[in-house]
Amino acid sequence: QVHLVESGGGLVQAGGSLRLSCVPSISISSINTMGWFRQVPGKQRELVATITGGGTSNYVDSMKGRFTISRDTAKNTVYLQMNSLTPEDTAVYYCYLNWGIDYWGQGTQVTVSS
Repeated sequence: QVHLVESGGGLVQAGGSLRLSCVPSISISSINTMGWFRQVPGKQRELVATITGGGTSNYVDSMKGRFTISRDTAKNTVYLQMNSLTPEDTAVYYCYLNWGIDYWGQGTQVTVSS
């Protein structure tokens, strides 16, 4: 069983920044794909960004230029740097990885006030 621990969520004013962290219980060097999703109550979970084992990142168009996904193999951590946050970014953010099957973290709440 693989576990993911997320941190870094919180309350921030519009225009502010947050950095989310995700630490899996296995080496990120062995993981094909990791990423971040987000979910608002009553809506489907949506993709934010992914990063491959080779370091290639992909973003949903609405996040491009504001969000940056990265990984630090020395710290075994994947990050999501979020800038220029708006109230529409308020959601629970989930870390995800694929290691044969999909694994999810418990989620971290991000609230952006206007």
